[in-house]
Amino acid sequence: MLKDFPKLILSIGLCLGAGFIGSIFTVSSITTWYVTLNKPSFSPPNWVFGPVWTMLYALMGISLYLVWLKQRIPTVFWIQLFLNVIWSIIFFGMRNPLLALVDIVALWIAIILTIKAFSKINKLSAYLLYPYLAWVSFASILNFAIVILN
Repeated sequence: MLKDFPKLILSIGLCLGAGFIGSIFTVSSITTWYVTLNKPSFSPPNWVFGPVWTMLYALMGISLYLVWLKQRIPTVFWIQLFLNVIWSIIFFGMRNPLLALVDIVALWIAIILTIKAFSKINKLSAYLLYPYLAWVSFASILNFAIVILN
């Protein structure tokens, strides 16, 4: 197991790295553009997003690791990770909630397909993605509400 430790670190690092890329576009817009948007009453405070996403990326990395120990990573995982990164670029970087909504719907579908693919390889790896699916479901509703309110 110790010989696989670099794979674990790389898996978690890859997912946290995806989050870091997205945060480059997010951080600068939070205090300038995002605060000016009309948001629904159920919108969480801004400080919640960082810790939640950090936990979700860590779980995603562990999930990736568990699959990587058994076989090659299914392509759908890389698709969902890409869609995840570009959501931040579209929503915060391009300041385009409507296009971000299209992306997040595709991301939601890709996460479901990733869970399905991972469950065939390692059940725990699929279960670790359920909090991610739940959060993206909530984020989709929030994204939709922002489109409607603005």
